[in-house]
Amino acid sequence: MNLKRIPTALVLALAMSSSFVQAQQAAAASAPAAQVWKYKTKRLNAGEVDALLAQPAKLLLLDLRRPDELIKYGSFPVFLNVQNKDLEQQLAYLPRDRTIVTVSNHAQRAGAAGDLLTARGFAVAGATGSEDYEQEGGKAVVHIVAPAPRAASTPP
Repeated sequence: MNLKRIPTALVLALAMSSSFVQAQQAAAASAPAAQVWKYKTKRLNAGEVDALLAQPAKLLLLDLRRPDELIKYGSFPVFLNVQNKDLEQQLAYLPRDRTIVTVSNHAQRAGAAGDLLTARGFAVAGATGSEDYEQEGGKAVVHIVAPAPRAASTPP
């Protein structure tokens, strides 16, 4: 093949497309692990969560998020909140007579917590993310409204 006959524009286009493909591959490799499920705990879809919510006497929703996340993204109507960083120290306070569903924004923290709880002998139905649940059409998430700041008290 005679390289002198290949137009410069074609060489440039091939070089640019090669760089573009490499950039896409690098971006995919560094993409957040949100799409990759690496936990033993089952990732629940909206229908599975709704079925569990239909039996509240048997269920404990354990939300692992910070208060600001609960306000920003909402959560289920009734839940126990233990922040993820404190979970291991709070295990003695969790009831063992209920099936647990762990909750976070996109279920990643919930999956890790589900694995920890299962390893410690708790019955875990699975993990869900409140945002994922809503995106799948789930209607049970309640959006919490932060209370208005208290007015500074004026001296009498």
